[in-house]
Amino acid sequence: MNEDMCKIFEMMWEDFPDTLGNDGNYQFKNEDIYSKYCDSNCDNCRTDLDKINAACFVLFKIFFEDSDSFMKNAKCNMNIAQYIIIWLSYILSLKENNNISNLKDFYDLYINSNDKYNDKISGVKDYTSYKDLIDKNNYFLSMDMKIVSKFYTSFKSLCSMYNEIEGNKSNCTKCLEEAKNFVDEYEKHNENSDINKDSLYSQILSTLLTDYNNFKSYFLEKCSHCSDISAFPVIKTTSSLSIASKLIPVLLMFAIPIFLGIAYKYSLFGFDKRVQRQTLRKKYK
Repeated sequence: MNEDMCKIFEMMWEDFPDTLGNDGNYQFKNEDIYSKYCDSNCDNCRTDLDKINAACFVLFKIFFEDSDSFMKNAKCNMNIAQYIIIWLSYILSLKENNNISNLKDFYDLYINSNDKYNDKISGVKDYTSYKDLIDKNNYFLSMDMKIVSKFYTSFKSLCSMYNEIEGNKSNCTKCLEEAKNFVDEYEKHNENSDINKDSLYSQILSTLLTDYNNFKSYFLEKCSHCSDISAFPVIKTTSSLSIASKLIPVLLMFAIPIFLGIAYKYSLFGFDKRVQRQTLRKKYK
């Protein structure tokens, strides 16, 4: 995880809020996402699930489109595919969706037979397509969608901390508040027997812990004007996390460096209408 990834998700949250509207329905605020994905054919994106799938595909497209997205000189490695699945699980859990009771149902309906997910990732040897990337890391499909979605608050809280850092204008107090929220949520997960007894869920906890510790280093580097790093709450590791840390090489197949030009790709899907997006695009162009 780093600031680039979190900026992309921040834009997605603006275009497709992760809360239901007053009418109890999803809020789709940027039709450009769907018109691009659906090839200007509204029949391809008639239902909520169609549109959720479009947003999911767009995220994969932005982050994994070609070899540029896998550049070795990116700032850090990120478990992006993992976070996309956590986001997807949470969105699907917001309301009942016909024929979708788990991630495997969504995969069978929208990914397995979808030509777009079979688009080639040019210049990359390990994965031939988005579907191949998902298939080679398909352990997520066996996980309980309701449990996976519980990690979403922690993921979003961590991203919010990155998005709060903007040079000397960084909101130190808010970062610390988000850090406390993150630790509170994290400890709830760690105490949940449905989570800590399963090595797969423990891997997600371990990834979140690693990204949190990495953020503290990032905060110290970017926010010298803020409080000392010791103000951040510390997370104590457990035996299950120690085991999970040994399994991290499995997750590292997901950990792919992000090209600094991802904001430009994002704009190709019509996400650059706001001034903030235009600024971000120019910054990484």
